[in-house]
Amino acid sequence: MNQAAVRLRSVTRSYGTGDNAVTALDQVSLDIPRGTFTAVMGPSGSGKSTLLQCTAGLDRPTGGQVFLGETDLTRLSEKKLTLLRRRRIGFVFQAFNLLPALTAEQNVGLPLRLAGRRPRRSEVLNVLEQVGLRERAGHRPSEMSGGQQQRVALARALVTKPEVLFGDEPTGALDSTTSREVLTLLRTMVDRGQTVIMVTHDPVAASYADRVLFLADGKAQGELYAPTAEQVAQRMTALSAIPSKTSAVASC
Repeated sequence: MNQAAVRLRSVTRSYGTGDNAVTALDQVSLDIPRGTFTAVMGPSGSGKSTLLQCTAGLDRPTGGQVFLGETDLTRLSEKKLTLLRRRRIGFVFQAFNLLPALTAEQNVGLPLRLAGRRPRRSEVLNVLEQVGLRERAGHRPSEMSGGQQQRVALARALVTKPEVLFGDEPTGALDSTTSREVLTLLRTMVDRGQTVIMVTHDPVAASYADRVLFLADGKAQGELYAPTAEQVAQRMTALSAIPSKTSAVASC
C-alpha cells in the first residue's frame, strides 16, 4: 500500500462543557494512502464534516493527532497552519466561492497571490486546460454555467499542486449530468496521482471513490472498497437506523 498522505490517530472533537458536552468525533483512527480517492459518508449528525475540517486543519481536534505526511497538524501554531493550508492543501466546496468581479484566470491564480507569489499565466492556463476550460480563461463567473464554475473552483484548488484535495459536497449544487462530469475529473486526477478526500451524501458520487469510509455518531463504522452505488446505499440505510447522539450540534 502507498505511503499515507493523511493519518488520524485517536482523533476526538467535542463541543461544549460539562453536561452539555457533545462528542462529534470519538477516537477516530484511519490512514489515507497517497494517490487514492476516499469518500466519507454518514447520516445526519455523524460527524463527517467535522472529520474533514479536523483533517484539513480547519478545526483543531480536542484530542488525538492529525498528520499530513509527516507533519503533525495538532502541533502547529495558527500562523503555520494557515501557511500549510495555502501550500499543501486544496479545497472544493458545494458553493463555488468564486469572486464575481474576477475572470476564471484571475480566480484560479488567487491562491498563488495569497501565498505571496505572482502566478505565471502559463501555469494558470495549464490547470484550466486540465479541467477543460482554457478557452474560458477570460470569462467571469456570471458568464459560466454552474458546472463550469465548479471546474474553475477545482482548478483554483489544484493550482498550488496540493498534497491532498478536500471536497465538501462538491457536487451538491449540480445536476446529475454536471455532477458526473466533475466526478470524472476528480477520478482522472486521482488516476494521475492526486489524493482526494470527499464528504458526500450521494451514493453515486461515492461510487467514483476507491474507498468509502462510514461514520455514525462520531465513530468509524466500517468501509467499502471499489464500491458500487447500490452497496453504498444499502450501507447508508443500515447506518441511518443507528440513533445519533450528536445530531443537535455536529456538522453533517
